[in-house]
Amino acid sequence: MKLRVRINKQTSKLELDGPEPTLSELSDRVRDTLLPECGLDCDVEFNLSLNGKEVLLDTGQTLSSCGVVSGDMISVILPQSSLQPTQTPNSTGATEQRQYQTDTHGSSEEAGPSCSERDAVMEEWMEEAEEEAGVFAPPPLLCCETDAGLIPHALERLLNSASCQNPSDCLMLAAHLMLLETGFLTQGSKVTSGEMPIGWRAAGGIYRLQYAHSLLENSLVSVVTVPMGQSLVINAVLKMDKNLESSRKLVLKPDAYVTPDWAGGTDAVYRDLRKLSRLFKDQLVYPLMAAARQALGLPALFGLPVLPPELLLRVLRLLDVASLVSLSAVCRDLNAATHDPSLWRHLLHRDFRVCFAAGAQPRDTDWRDLYKKKYKQRKQNELRGRCRFYPPHVPPIYPLTPIPPAPLPLYPPGIIGGDYDQTPVVLPRPRFDPIGPLPGHLPGVGVPIDWRSVRPGGNRPADIRRGFI
Repeated sequence: MKLRVRINKQTSKLELDGPEPTLSELSDRVRDTLLPECGLDCDVEFNLSLNGKEVLLDTGQTLSSCGVVSGDMISVILPQSSLQPTQTPNSTGATEQRQYQTDTHGSSEEAGPSCSERDAVMEEWMEEAEEEAGVFAPPPLLCCETDAGLIPHALERLLNSASCQNPSDCLMLAAHLMLLETGFLTQGSKVTSGEMPIGWRAAGGIYRLQYAHSLLENSLVSVVTVPMGQSLVINAVLKMDKNLESSRKLVLKPDAYVTPDWAGGTDAVYRDLRKLSRLFKDQLVYPLMAAARQALGLPALFGLPVLPPELLLRVLRLLDVASLVSLSAVCRDLNAATHDPSLWRHLLHRDFRVCFAAGAQPRDTDWRDLYKKKYKQRKQNELRGRCRFYPPHVPPIYPLTPIPPAPLPLYPPGIIGGDYDQTPVVLPRPRFDPIGPLPGHLPGVGVPIDWRSVRPGGNRPADIRRGFI
């Protein structure tokens, strides 16, 4: 455990051995090591404290139980009698000289505080000032460092010098600054720092800018931006030779990065500048530069191919197989890196837990092909297990649903005789003669049905012999 010990406004570093040092071990180390370094005797009584006021009582407990962790400041509290420095025989002349100066100029209290006291007061004042001011947050220098509404000073100067008329103008200022951040230099007329080039805003709302880059030899980048409804289409064309050209296009919406209060001041103009910077550079600037250097036969400047081989392999080991296969189709450099034998040997051990002893496999083993065989074997086992739990469908020999029964008649067939016709029914139900209803005697639609209206005879009394006539 590493601690800082403060004795008489002097801080020293102290390291204790063991996983759980105790308070007694700390006291012994302070007495044997730090007190003699500060000019104090080893027999001086002292106490230890975390905050300089509350004393830590030694009961044999560990420092962790007292709330002490590695890096804490331990204050040594000394009695008032031990604060006076001890005199030695060699310091007799110096003591007499200080006594003479005291008699001549008065006491030390009348003359003012000593240098050590002034230093201590100054140190305490600086600590209080730092606590009141808080952590110092430097202003952003790049667009990718903006946060909480702050913008870079260079963008603020562009806003003050250029009279923006719409949100598209504000967005073009940010795009111009991001091109300057990536190393592009404005071409054409002489441009002063903090101002846009002359003629950057053409008639019809079209923006035209030209740049050159020191890493792209004999090349010129023409940026033409055209507003299309609510979007802004940025076309960047890189001309290297008469026959070599590379172009990129990016579509942005000004309302997504420029606030409605863009005319109110520089602090309330932009939002999500960090996202805009990442989108603009990753989809327009960096691909344009990479394509240009590849066409000129120059080495790459950024991206995964620029990393050293050992770092690139460490990155590739973190990917899954699907991402690794997709990455191998990006360029020749990454394709060669993804075919490294050590990479596929690591993936074989990671995904299938296949371990080989040293020297068990020949040096010309194709680990990528071995991984492919293991992968196919696992897919086949998964398919077999799935078929085991879900057997194929076998058509049944007999129909699953029985033949539906014949519908029951709505009314009982045959002749109903006796007292049935003369007994009123509780629920109304239609009743017809056994020989069938006569034409014109059917109840009409909407006519209420009761035990009187269902009979063709109307209000005549029932005659049980009518059915036998």
